[in-house]
Amino acid sequence: MTVTVASLWRHPIKAHGREGVTRLDLKAGQTVPWDRVWAIAHETSQADGATWVPCANFSRGAKAPALMAVTCTLDENTATVTLRHPDRPDLTVAPDDAEDAARLIDWVRPLMPEGRAASTRVVRARERGMTDSDFPSVALCSLASHRAVEQQLGQPLSIQRWRGNIWLDGLAPWEEFDLVGQDIRIGDAVLRVRERTGRCKATTANPDTGVIDADTLGALKTWGHTDFAVYAEVIADGKVASGDTVTRA
Repeated sequence: MTVTVASLWRHPIKAHGREGVTRLDLKAGQTVPWDRVWAIAHETSQADGATWVPCANFSRGAKAPALMAVTCTLDENTATVTLRHPDRPDLTVAPDDAEDAARLIDWVRPLMPEGRAASTRVVRARERGMTDSDFPSVALCSLASHRAVEQQLGQPLSIQRWRGNIWLDGLAPWEEFDLVGQDIRIGDAVLRVRERTGRCKATTANPDTGVIDADTLGALKTWGHTDFAVYAEVIADGKVASGDTVTRA
């Protein structure tokens, strides 16, 4: 069975939008370029961008499901991000600019539920993207496993619920879990699959509307876990493009 790259994604502002791309230039020991470069910290957060901290330090879809409906476009040359949401006007900001960062906080405020720690500031990663893992990771997702969850729930689901970086086509359902501890080559890059990815309530929200509409965690529990996708570490530089073949390294 041939395994290929179905699609590639990055999330410039953690939990605040996703963007499809056709090519990635992966570097050993680094996250996907421009993935989770910025994050929005809340009023009790200890995040400073210099050291890794858990996702609980940031505003995110698990606590604010409306954020799941944010999409974005990144201009790499100007380090500006255009954000879109069905309930908010489009916004273009340079997150590193103090005034624009304040505009971004104002823009997301109506999307935050009452009773949750308020978003207060934008944090930029100094060394690596602010992934949920305590190592610089690339999230690998399987279309077959996604289809298995759809079948279990009896409803179509957007792949954006899982916020992956590289989507793979051609694996059997849950076969990606068997890759943990192994090295794989994707395009020109080599990645070491490190661990399975545990999931949270963010996946229950519809990425088109930001409304909770699917018991994804309940569906996963029918297989005896709440995991979806795997985290991998880039161990050899290389370019990855849609359609590339995936093999054991």
